[in-house]
Amino acid sequence: MSEKNSVPFNGTPEQEKQLMEVIAKHRTQPGGLMPTLQEAQGIYGYLPVEVQSKIADGLGVSLSEVFGVATFYSQFSLTPKGKHKISVCLGTACYVKGSDKILEAVETKLGIKSGECTEDGMFSIDSCRCVGACGLAPVMLVDEDVYGKLTAKEVGKILDSYN
Repeated sequence: MSEKNSVPFNGTPEQEKQLMEVIAKHRTQPGGLMPTLQEAQGIYGYLPVEVQSKIADGLGVSLSEVFGVATFYSQFSLTPKGKHKISVCLGTACYVKGSDKILEAVETKLGIKSGECTEDGMFSIDSCRCVGACGLAPVMLVDEDVYGKLTAKEVGKILDSYN
């Protein structure tokens, strides 16, 4: 993530209390790192380095072990997600119909790249391999809303409707 687009970590005391309870619950459990990471992501929505450090300290494992597990499994995110989560399908049917241009239009409109979050926390972008709506290609999702048979020109108007 580029420096100008990084979102500072803003954990609350309540979230930290929940995290400490989760760590205590899994501290002595064999294989406790995975459920701790899952619950921590549920608390914060992602796994920033500050949370990973607390988990490492609390479980008595290295930060590199925590980071290794967090980056190995695709279910974990190290970057915050926006209030509105955008997913652009880059599966074969969508790609052939121009979804790369849709992704480019979203990135240009928001000033961020796939995998990033806007500074105001309103939007995050991810690409995916298939959303199962090949007949609507190219497809973009915003939260649970599906937009199909898109053109790059339609992207701005769609995103403006979420402000």
